Amino acid sequence: MAETGVNATAAALLGLLHDGPMTGGQLMTAAQKRLGAYWSMTRSQVYRELPALAEAGYVKLGKPGARSSQPYSITPAGKRAFGKWLAEEPAREAVRSPVALRAAFGKYQTATQLKTAYAQATAYHTAALNEAREAVKELRRDGDDHGAAALEFAVGYHRAALAWLKNAPAK
Repeated sequence: MAETGVNATAAALLGLLHDGPMTGGQLMTAAQKRLGAYWSMTRSQVYRELPALAEAGYVKLGKPGARSSQPYSITPAGKRAFGKWLAEEPAREAVRSPVALRAAFGKYQTATQLKTAYAQATAYHTAALNEAREAVKELRRDGDDHGAAALEFAVGYHRAALAWLKNAPAK
């Protein structure tokens, strides 16, 4: 956890709440749309972090709406904590690729198994690359150059994965 006591998931939620109050479900949707191409967040993480952020005074609950959903909004203390988190040195990145892990143990698989894994990964990365490119275009049209720049990371990642897959040994 960072010096501020705010972990990356909590910081992402605080960042999203700068756009206005949102329920947990709305935060999940916003996180998937804006961050999902390069940062994963599960529903359980969101619903675990929101009460902790409220207890810390970083968010406050609004009035219950439909189906007892409650919007959260960021507080001034939350904005300060988010600003401090942004000023900290980012944590080290960790790459986790299920297909690269399988390739590492390729000598224990058949050529068919490897080719199937590579084909599935190629289909995934191709679709994800196309989605990320479209999202970049949409963000640039909306004037969100920073969001578009972050999504360019996903574009580069998927391009690199596809280039690696073309040359990965099938046996």
